[in-house]
Amino acid sequence: QVDLVESGGGFVEAGGSLRLSCGASGLPFGGYATAWFRRAPGKEREFVAGIDGNGVNIDYADFVKGRFTISRDSAEIMVFLQMNSLKPEDTAVYYCARSTETGLYRTPRQYPYWGQGTQVVVSS
Repeated sequence: QVDLVESGGGFVEAGGSLRLSCGASGLPFGGYATAWFRRAPGKEREFVAGIDGNGVNIDYADFVKGRFTISRDSAEIMVFLQMNSLKPEDTAVYYCARSTETGLYRTPRQYPYWGQGTQVVVSS
């Protein structure tokens, strides 16, 4: 069993930064695609950023390009999402998700393992 735990969410003013972390017990991230999704109030869950199992291919949703950065530590046991220039519309619960495949996808069904989420609130 793989358990994912996110941390780093909180309250921040517009223009501020937060760094989300995701740790996995049971299996490392190495070799498996990992992604961050978010769900804002009243909206569907959406893809934010992802990194493939080899750590080579990285993908970002258009609405975060240039502001967010996904990374993985060298030990391949943690994945991070650095969020800069935050906007009120970034307010959401952010989820870490891990695939059982190397390839990177934007569809949630490709990720069988999910964390409980961490709340991010950006005030205007």
